[in-house]
Amino acid sequence: SGAVGSLREEYAPRHLVIPDQVIDNTVRRPQTFFDEGVVAHVEFAEPYCPVLRRRLLDVAGKVDTPVHDGGTYVCMEGPAFSTKAESNLHRLWGASLIGMTTMPEAKLAREAEISYALVALVTDYDCWKPHPPGITPQKLLEEIIGHLHAATANAVSLIKAAVASIAAKPLDPSPCHDALKLAIWTDRAKIAPAHIKRFGALVERHFRK
Repeated sequence: SGAVGSLREEYAPRHLVIPDQVIDNTVRRPQTFFDEGVVAHVEFAEPYCPVLRRRLLDVAGKVDTPVHDGGTYVCMEGPAFSTKAESNLHRLWGASLIGMTTMPEAKLAREAEISYALVALVTDYDCWKPHPPGITPQKLLEEIIGHLHAATANAVSLIKAAVASIAAKPLDPSPCHDALKLAIWTDRAKIAPAHIKRFGALVERHFRK
C-alpha cells in the first residue's frame, strides 16, 4: 500500500485505487537483482499481478469507500513534490496517480516471481488542482493527514478481507510465478555455479535438472 496524489477529479481523497499500469520516473534506485553474472529480462507489460489485483477488487465491497479498478501510477523520485508543469504533463500522459513508492518494488517482485499488487491511498489532489481559496497551509496539512488516516483504515480493511479470501480460496496460478522461465538470456550452460549459488532462491528452481 502507499499514499498517492490524485491526477483525476474522480479519484478523490480517501478513495482507494488498484492501479494496473505504472510509469517509472525514478533515476537513482536499483532496478534489478541481476548483474554481469546473469542477464534477465522479465516481461513487464502488466506491472501488477492480474490475479492478485482481481482478488483485491473482488473484496472491494467490504470497505466503505470507492475502490477504483485501474489507473496509471507515475512513480517519481522525490523527495520534493511535483511542479505544476510536471503535474499537468502527467495528466496529459493519461496518468491517474502520482507517488514515490511501487518502484522498484514491482520490478523486483517480478524478478522474484512474486505476485505483487498495489493498494493506493488517495490523500489529496496533486498540484494541478488549485486549493480552495483562503485555506491556510496548516489547515491543508490537517486535511491531508485526516484523509491519510481514513484511507489507511480503509486500506487495512481491504487487505484483511483479501487475506481472508485467499485463505479460504488460494489464488489461481499467475504468470508472475513463472516470470524467469524465459527471461534468463544468458546461456545457462555458461553460468558459473557460484552465480547460481549467490542468487539462491531467485533462480535455483530454474537450474534443477
